[in-house]
Amino acid sequence: MSKSAGAAAGPTAAAAAAAVQKQKTLLQKADADVSSLVDNFAAFINIARVNDPPVRNTQEAFQMDMRGSRLTHSADSLLKLVSELKRTAIFSGLASLTENVDRRIEILSQQAEGTERMLERIGQEAAGSLKELEAHYYSSVVRTPPDE
Repeated sequence: MSKSAGAAAGPTAAAAAAAVQKQKTLLQKADADVSSLVDNFAAFINIARVNDPPVRNTQEAFQMDMRGSRLTHSADSLLKLVSELKRTAIFSGLASLTENVDRRIEILSQQAEGTERMLERIGQEAAGSLKELEAHYYSSVVRTPPDE
């Protein structure tokens, strides 16, 4: 019994370690995306001022376009991260549910085996008692003769 408990702890511990590592990775990615979003937004606002020289305005328009693309990319990356977090939450919940179902199946299987053994024992005792009663009946003096 302890052998199966030790085997079950291994995959569970490995899954927990993998989940912690994935969580750290996702948090680092979220931090990087939010930082990029804030930096690009700040740069976008700084560039958005109006200047007189037309060359400068063209350069700033290009930089604004570039920063706008980076903002869009960072926002898209965050949306994908949120979607991945939702999937992870759903599937980790399903994994936990599956573990609980498997554990419950094992418990019920053990109970079913115990019940089958008990019913077999009761059946054997009943058969023995019936044979004993039949032997007692047929050897009894009080037994009524069959109708003729």
